Amino acid sequence: MAVDDIQKTVYVNTSEESTDALPVATEVVPTTTWGKFLKKIQLDSSNTDRLSNADLDPVPWERRTWRPYNLAIYWISDAFSPSGWRAAASLMEIGLSWRWSLFNLALANILIAIVITLNAHPGARYHVCFPVFSRVPFGFYFSYVMVFMRMITGIFWYGIQTYTGAECVQSLLFAIWPSFRNYPNSLPKSANIESNFMISWFVYFMLCVPVHLIRVENTRWYFLFKCCLTPICGFAIMGWTVQAAKSLPGPSLFAEGNTIHGTQFTWAFMSALYSNMGGGSTYATNASDYSRYTNQEYSILFQLFALPFSNILMAVMGVVGAAGTRKLYGKILWDPLLLIDNWTSPGGRAAAAFCAIAFTVSQVGQNISANSIAAANDLNCIFPKYINIRRGQVIAALLGAWALTPWNILTSATAFLSFMSGYSIWLSSIAGILFSDYWLVHRLKYDVRELYKPAGIYRYNKWGINWRALVAFTCGWVPLLPGFIHAINPNIKVITGMQRLYYLGFFYGFFCAALVYWALCYFFPQQETYVEAVLPPGNPLDEEMGIDGVGTDIVGSDYGVEKKD
Repeated sequence: MAVDDIQKTVYVNTSEESTDALPVATEVVPTTTWGKFLKKIQLDSSNTDRLSNADLDPVPWERRTWRPYNLAIYWISDAFSPSGWRAAASLMEIGLSWRWSLFNLALANILIAIVITLNAHPGARYHVCFPVFSRVPFGFYFSYVMVFMRMITGIFWYGIQTYTGAECVQSLLFAIWPSFRNYPNSLPKSANIESNFMISWFVYFMLCVPVHLIRVENTRWYFLFKCCLTPICGFAIMGWTVQAAKSLPGPSLFAEGNTIHGTQFTWAFMSALYSNMGGGSTYATNASDYSRYTNQEYSILFQLFALPFSNILMAVMGVVGAAGTRKLYGKILWDPLLLIDNWTSPGGRAAAAFCAIAFTVSQVGQNISANSIAAANDLNCIFPKYINIRRGQVIAALLGAWALTPWNILTSATAFLSFMSGYSIWLSSIAGILFSDYWLVHRLKYDVRELYKPAGIYRYNKWGINWRALVAFTCGWVPLLPGFIHAINPNIKVITGMQRLYYLGFFYGFFCAALVYWALCYFFPQQETYVEAVLPPGNPLDEEMGIDGVGTDIVGSDYGVEKKD
């Protein structure tokens, strides 16, 4: 886009208009205890008219501190975790060879990286989070339904990931104090958790709390630390396993091929591909929650390479490590925490402690990046008068880690766990509509001012619902419902075609919703929403240099202007 295309500057957060003529509002003093409490916790930056606050507003220039390498580091640090290590395990257990398992993971990560990058662009361009820019395709008030759905997902998976984090702390305590393995259990069997694991759970949670209080733009330093620490741990475990097992006899995992063939192999491969892409569906919706803190639009391109590369590398480490454990212990240990728990010599315990620390650091960061910040943005949107991102993270952590009692879900509520695992049939449809509206319908042109007006152009009608998005969203997930129900309860029989359609769930949900939404907008356009792009203010130094808010970078610095492409 050339500088000559700029017509005029339109600053969104200006305060030049005088308020002398405005009537002075009379402040209502609460008299009830609840009213006084709400008054006490009300955010100073909250704006009732705009239903916003400082964390929900477009990120100001001084807080856009993420550079391109920060997004790359973010994804590298996210991949190096216990779940990344054992990513290939489930694929090999259903009959795929290690080669096909890694190929499946590589393909899934490349495809989901493309979707994430495309849906990260609104954040990089307009510096708003998912709950705000989702108001364009869904309508101002219907978007709250999507926000609520994503919030539930984030809180649930926060709890499940907390379980893995507690396992990391437990391995650390095993390494430091071997007697902790035999710590007496004082909890009843019905609690579905033992005392030593509850202690590990509490320690892990307390380690998370300080990180929740870090401002989002400053979490880049935590991810940098994590990126430096966790790969060292991964390479160390893999190197030790190869060295220790190379001279031992026994069957090789690498010599094994597929145990399923033909049509069964094809649909198992597609089911695994859907599962792996579905795991990234949360990122496909919350990508802008981080990209909004970048100061250059092209920064998001770095995750196209960092995301698949780091995840594939970690999966390779897991396969190599598992192959070594078969010779060392006579069985395959896919979980790196189970592997280091076998290091009981003095030197082995020291190494196990280091690895457990690295995995704990990794798990804290992954839970924050994937779950708590997304849920916090959603809570921030739903309750902008009282909840900012910091408060939202603490609330999400308390609900996910304690109120949901994830240890009960993982041990006794398998149907509910299966339900949440298949939640991507809804998230994929949301991601498809976001992509279609931004890239195909409005073609990158939003008016950021209207995003904060409940009665603005993105309200669509008196109910605040864009019926086109409602129809597209319904078309995206309803046909997948029979296969989804069968996946939760195999005793409920559905035709084979419906089961196989569910195996294509992410692809169907994304592309069906995207195409239906585009077609409806094409034949039934909402004309007033087709506007010239209005962006938040950019670098103040550009204005001082007489550039009218337009920087020297053609792609990433044309902020604070109304643009006509």
